[in-house]
Amino acid sequence: MSEVKPVPQRPSVLSLNINSKSALYAAFMPHLRNGGIFIPTTRVYALGDEVFMLLSLMDDPTKLPIAGSVIWVTPAGAQNGRAQGIGVHFNDDESGQEARRKIEGLLGGVLQSARPTHTL
Repeated sequence: MSEVKPVPQRPSVLSLNINSKSALYAAFMPHLRNGGIFIPTTRVYALGDEVFMLLSLMDDPTKLPIAGSVIWVTPAGAQNGRAQGIGVHFNDDESGQEARRKIEGLLGGVLQSARPTHTL
């Protein structure tokens, strides 16, 4: 009798295009150690799921490939009309660090704002 081994699930690939500073501010999660981002999606995810995203920022034609893990889920019909989606914590690797640097560089002083975001 042969033993059946579970096939590791491949991370899903998400594409996110953020074309304004206000949208980037609303999605970015600077309070996480490696940084992170809110991704609007109707796909079902569980906490800890690995995801891979291709992030486009503003006018930059380069897509940033970033790996991360789901740290929270906002379900459909959430309170206060919050957008359905997932919060992804960037992995502590070169792609995550580069994404955080780029996002913080684009946002600059806006990071100190008290405006509400998708995340808090």
